[in-house]
Amino acid sequence: MTIPQPYLMFLGDVPDQLAAKTAAGIADWRPEWCVGQLRLAGCRADLGIADLSIPEAKAKGARTLVIGVVNAGGVLPDHWIGVVVAALEAGLDVASGLHTRLGSVSAIAEAAARHGRQLFDVRHSDRHFATGKGVKRSGRRLLTVGTDCSVGKKYTALALEKEMRARGIKADFCATGQTGVFISGRGVAIDAVVADFIAGAVEWLSPAADPDHWDLIEGQGSLFHPSFSGVTMGLLHGAQPDAFVVCHEPTRTRMRGVERALPSIAEVIDLTVRCGQVTNPAIRPLGIAVNTKAYDEAEARRYLDSASRTHGLPATDPIRFGVGVLVDALQAEFP
Repeated sequence: MTIPQPYLMFLGDVPDQLAAKTAAGIADWRPEWCVGQLRLAGCRADLGIADLSIPEAKAKGARTLVIGVVNAGGVLPDHWIGVVVAALEAGLDVASGLHTRLGSVSAIAEAAARHGRQLFDVRHSDRHFATGKGVKRSGRRLLTVGTDCSVGKKYTALALEKEMRARGIKADFCATGQTGVFISGRGVAIDAVVADFIAGAVEWLSPAADPDHWDLIEGQGSLFHPSFSGVTMGLLHGAQPDAFVVCHEPTRTRMRGVERALPSIAEVIDLTVRCGQVTNPAIRPLGIAVNTKAYDEAEARRYLDSASRTHGLPATDPIRFGVGVLVDALQAEFP
């Protein structure tokens, strides 16, 4: 799908910054596409861009209202429907990464038809996927995995793509979530694929390639997360990664949205290797990516140094310090 740009980012009245991670990801990686944000009373997220009404955004050239939020179940709250209808009436298309299909809401479907506007459900694909086969395919693959949801798997994969391409390495980011699809313009929202076909969808997304080409596959969820581990496992088997990077947020004690203790980095490495060997016996950890936003620079560097010594792997904050050490390790291990 080709979604008309630029965008007006709709944040609704989400309770925190993480709940607007779709919008934040687009604003961070495609800032030139974002004319402003639209927030309702009580919204506790902020992209750091102009707050605009729908008429103001339209006057600035906005072509699509993007519902840039995530929530449990991916539902569209009833009190947001009026905003979506108003955007359609103003001449904007609407795109959403939620599980709820825009066209399944009668008021939205009728407004879109009445005003000749397009509705884009980025999380849903009309493509039919095969089941995963686990057959080894040419090319190389790296998967980002996590100790939890929302710990930087997408940002790490995008940062790796940027650094690897700068070094002349053939590399492509493979989006497996709605935000990544918005950013890259292609991909599959794996959590909306029927369970039996998740591995097959990832095999389709990362097909056979040149021996020196890297697909950098965006991870989802966590093998330890009670809600989302099924998606994570299917993605791991379909990706057949040669290498993986563990992503972590060190200030969390509980996994997001559930009463479950966060697993350790060592536990994630061990389980990822054991499960990943089902489709690639040579899978190995490459490094650790840590979101150190809660630390000052000195604390961040101390934490990264400690993590690196403990696990015998390079550790970095991809946004704060770049991913050079991870690409150095990749080039050394896969010459």
